[in-house]
Amino acid sequence: MSTKSIIIGVIIVLIVGIAGYVYMNRAPLSGESAAKNQQAATTPAAGDQVQAQEVTVGSGAQAAPGSIVSVLYVGKLQDGTVFDSSAAHNNEPLTFQLGSQGLIAGFQVGVNGMKEGGERLIAIPPSLGYGAQDVKDASGKVIIPANSTLIFDVKLVKVQAAPPTAATGTPEAK
Repeated sequence: MSTKSIIIGVIIVLIVGIAGYVYMNRAPLSGESAAKNQQAATTPAAGDQVQAQEVTVGSGAQAAPGSIVSVLYVGKLQDGTVFDSSAAHNNEPLTFQLGSQGLIAGFQVGVNGMKEGGERLIAIPPSLGYGAQDVKDASGKVIIPANSTLIFDVKLVKVQAAPPTAATGTPEAK
């Protein structure tokens, strides 16, 4: 390999690195999108906020508590280490009822309000993630250290209306 090829390779890596840094630290969007970004859900405790930034604003149905949502995602630690992703599950979307138990609160807060076709970067503080506990794989290896801020890139694939609740009262006339 020639010196010229090595220099070109180093320049390409630097450009990609700088572009990634600028992308992750870009200024918030202006106008209506910025107002929506400011609506990141919060908890009463100071500093315990889910931070979200729209990458792409969707145009379909909006995710709301009770609705059934399907998302594709990549979960990373702050150092960029990927700990889980849809790709690790055959690119099958994660489907869940928004607001139900079973997923960390911060993930659900971050998905709330997205529209189908949208993509959002979500930063979840430890208090709305796994807190002071390590998350380990089946062999006992730590995959998410305690007190980790989690970063998710989420794409909302589908939103379905909340399932009907059991009817009460009089039956419908036929």
